[in-house]
Amino acid sequence: MSSSALLIALLLVLVVALVAGQVTYVAYRHPATVQPMLVGLAAVTVLAAVVMPVVVR
Repeated sequence: MSSSALLIALLLVLVVALVAGQVTYVAYRHPATVQPMLVGLAAVTVLAAVVMPVVVR
């Protein structure tokens, strides 16, 4: 893997972590609707399912 591909993969991981953190925070602010950790895990799962095929190419 080239260094540019590794850099892109690292940036994608950081973006996924930020998005999952924000979604978890929003769910934490409204705990009556859903459990925050499940929302965070679901966000990571969905983003990983979308991003991984791009990274593997």
